Amino acid sequence: MSEADCLFCRIVAKEIPAEIVYETDRALAFRDVNPQAPTHVLVIPKDHYRDAAALAAADHGLADEVIKAAHAVAQQEGVAETGYRLVFNTGPAAGQTVFHVHGHVVGGRDLRWPPG
Repeated sequence: MSEADCLFCRIVAKEIPAEIVYETDRALAFRDVNPQAPTHVLVIPKDHYRDAAALAAADHGLADEVIKAAHAVAQQEGVAETGYRLVFNTGPAAGQTVFHVHGHVVGGRDLRWPPG
């Protein structure tokens, strides 16, 4: 399931280059082109779901797989022990700009609260 005009679907299809750092049968992780921390990787399902709510409702187990992939990325990037943030922006008011669900794995520096 993909959308022809979706940036992330095109990355999954290898039509647009990305620095892929982790991949499973159903998930893909690649570096953010505008990183906000030393580690900033996006983790997506390969199938197209608009946002986290759509992902949670649509496919039993896929949201879990995406979160497990995010943790694997954090381990691979060396931030799992010291701490990392996993963020899913859902909807325009939350800052979602690409409407293919994606989790941001952010770490490698002190992350303040509240964010934004």
